[in-house]
Amino acid sequence: MIASLTSHLTSSIAHHGVYAVFALMALDALLPVGGELIMVYAGALSAGAIAGQHAMVFGTQLATGIESYVVLALAGSLGYLVGALIGWTVGSRGRHVVPEALERAEPWFERFGNRAVFFGRLTPVVRSFISIPAGALGSPLGPYTALTLLGSMIWCFGFAAAGWALGDTWDSFHRNFRYADYAAVVAVVGVAVAVLLHRRGARRAPPRGG
Repeated sequence: MIASLTSHLTSSIAHHGVYAVFALMALDALLPVGGELIMVYAGALSAGAIAGQHAMVFGTQLATGIESYVVLALAGSLGYLVGALIGWTVGSRGRHVVPEALERAEPWFERFGNRAVFFGRLTPVVRSFISIPAGALGSPLGPYTALTLLGSMIWCFGFAAAGWALGDTWDSFHRNFRYADYAAVVAVVGVAVAVLLHRRGARRAPPRGG
């Protein structure tokens, strides 16, 4: 039985506040770990809707309200940017690891150019898998960074605002988000299988020109 991902996410944020939001969103830039839930919970936390919990940074408790909202949303945006830059670097240095996956992503980048990065950041699931292909396919670092930051800010501030608006009823979103447990596991397993199959096929393929 799969342990509840959502419970782990919310527990981490409840205990580590801003740092957990930053770290979890950095991971979400590389794997789908429930960025929506992370920021909705952060928004509810900033609104004071989580009993006994307050946003903390550098050992200081942030004031409930707009201060907590801005700090948590910025932490999510910057964390996501850091994770996206790590993904871009991995892709730019290891572009031959899974060439088939890059071949599927290449037409999308050729068609939309830099817009592929921006709109990819706003698309569920895709947003967690675009970083490495962007680096491998030579997306310029400057525009990539700016568009990623813009997209991540729209995403993080938007979902945090939704959490703020949900307030005490945010838990209904939490319960309905259980599919993320399974979607994340399926996505990770799918990527792992694809890599293993590719490597196995590469070993079995006869050398060219032989």
